[in-house]
Amino acid sequence: MNYGQPQPQGPPQYSRLNRRRRSSIPELITEKVEDSLDIAFKPFKKHLGMLGRFLIVATFLEDTLRLIVQFDSQTRYLQDGLGGRFASQLFLIVNIITMLACSGLAIAKKYTEAAVTGLALVVISQAMAYGMIFNMSFIFRNLAIIGGLVMIVVESLSTQTQQNFFPAIFQQSPNEKRSLYLSLIGRVLLIFLVFSLITGGSFSFWRILMGIIGAVASVLVAVGFKAKWSALFLIVFLSIANVLLHGFWGLNSRVQEDYQRFNFFQTLSVMGGLMLLLSVGPGKMSVDEKRKRR
Repeated sequence: MNYGQPQPQGPPQYSRLNRRRRSSIPELITEKVEDSLDIAFKPFKKHLGMLGRFLIVATFLEDTLRLIVQFDSQTRYLQDGLGGRFASQLFLIVNIITMLACSGLAIAKKYTEAAVTGLALVVISQAMAYGMIFNMSFIFRNLAIIGGLVMIVVESLSTQTQQNFFPAIFQQSPNEKRSLYLSLIGRVLLIFLVFSLITGGSFSFWRILMGIIGAVASVLVAVGFKAKWSALFLIVFLSIANVLLHGFWGLNSRVQEDYQRFNFFQTLSVMGGLMLLLSVGPGKMSVDEKRKRR
């Protein structure tokens, strides 16, 4: 034996086997279930990505319809802050066109980065125009929406990396490097929606309980520990919370109906971002990835 010299590690399957031998029984069970989950989701992966992208832009499509239907009232609301009727009408028209065009491009995975940039600018410009930049619940929600948009870019870069697989064997591609950081940014931004659930509305036992449960799962998503499990749990959790907290149907007040509809579709968008996380995984800057390398 050559002491002091690095010893051969053997094929990857043996490394994986040794890692499993060192794992505890609960870890082995969760790994087995995760593998089964990956196999079960594989036939639906393409459709999961399409559904995720559609849900992310759902809030922009709903907002487009709202601005068209309420064009006159929105013009009157904005004209004082934007300096006149013409300026407010121009602002609304530009927003409508941008949201329609960029949403369609994002769903179709065409000019993805340009589409995401356009939608992100809509989010920022509307926050400023409507004077909501100091509303923390609103800011948290919009950060989560931007996180969903970032996940669209991550999915696109992941697809490009897979198409350029052979060159990526020898060196890390630029797309892979960008995806590395964007995946982390997207995961962190997505969880801001849970903070909006905690800070938005009146405090109650159920809101606090849901906030605590959601916060734990959100932290797991952010650090990338059991990320797919945590993302799947958050999708189910947000589905229930969305119906309970933001059911806009049947409300008597038009203002409350618009407000809750807005929150409802924004939550759908974050769920879409989590679906893309299920589809592409948490990326290399995650606890899950580091555990695989052990």
